[in-house]
Amino acid sequence: TLEYAHVWDRDDSDITEGELIVSQSFDFPTLYATRSRLNRHRANALDAQAMAYRQTTLLQAKELCLDVIYLQQQQALLDQRLRDAQELDALYRQRLQSGDANILETNKIRLELLNVRTETRMNQTALAGKLKELSAMAGNQPLGPGRGLSGYGMAYAVDEVPLTATGGQSVQSSAAADGQPAIPSLVNYPADPLPSDFSVLCTQLLAADPSLQAMESERQAAQRQQSVSRQGWLPQLEVGYRRNTESGHPLNGVVVGLSIPIFQNRGRVRQARHLEQSSSLQLDQAQLQASAALWQLYEEAGSLHQAMQEYEETLAGQRDLDLLRQALDGGEISLVTYFLEAATVYQSRSNLLELQHQYHLAMARLYKAML
Repeated sequence: TLEYAHVWDRDDSDITEGELIVSQSFDFPTLYATRSRLNRHRANALDAQAMAYRQTTLLQAKELCLDVIYLQQQQALLDQRLRDAQELDALYRQRLQSGDANILETNKIRLELLNVRTETRMNQTALAGKLKELSAMAGNQPLGPGRGLSGYGMAYAVDEVPLTATGGQSVQSSAAADGQPAIPSLVNYPADPLPSDFSVLCTQLLAADPSLQAMESERQAAQRQQSVSRQGWLPQLEVGYRRNTESGHPLNGVVVGLSIPIFQNRGRVRQARHLEQSSSLQLDQAQLQASAALWQLYEEAGSLHQAMQEYEETLAGQRDLDLLRQALDGGEISLVTYFLEAATVYQSRSNLLELQHQYHLAMARLYKAML
């Protein structure tokens, strides 16, 4: 603080006096240490919030990668159906010309071929959309090679985009050598075993959750704010330099002051105490909700895993499509029966792909805190 006063006599303008005061005020020393701890807790809360945002972004990217894997596997299944329909269409066109088939059978095959082509194009469009979203999340950077994009009407350049998977594994695209249009080589899901004992893992996931860590830091900051408010009743100190010319020649001295707050801190302690109680209640509620959400994801993943195993055990080693084709070619079953049975087989395989997709999505969300 800088103060200067200049006074003079009204009757005699030659009589003047001046006073200069330069002073510095500061809080009670213990208050600085308490504020330092308060600011540290607030900084930790902001760091945890930034980490939570980072994990949310990584989870979104990982879900997009899982969607790409699912759509590519679905595309492989649709490609098989399309090949079968094309072979049957060509075969029955020949039979129609030779008189071994009727127009109704040929039209039914054409409708099946049209339906499969439509599903294939829709799946390709969905896959292209997911790749665009993934590229946008990477700042429109090139993704990497894999399946050719000649049928997708898109082109991607060459680079690497590493994405952390569950359990510390990585799902990443490699660099293309020839620079041809390609999509990421995301074909197989990461290894996501279902934990047998989730109680210990749930505790670890809750401890690693940055959102809960941010709320814990905010609660600790509220506690420190309560200490700061209590110490607001401590006096402020002031020291400085004073120069006075009242006696006709300059006098120099030291200024020491003490400021005692009377009404300045009124109500702040009660407000800080209520804020700390509110932060504690919000943290407890958030922990309960986070724990319930994790257990719900675990139970959902368990149900999906059981259904996956049932489908895999049933479909393992089956050659239903080959046997159906042999029976159709041999005249043992009709075309209508073939399509009905083949549709059941393809639908079962599609159901398995959907179950795998949902299972890995649930596991990705379950291990979000580990990203």
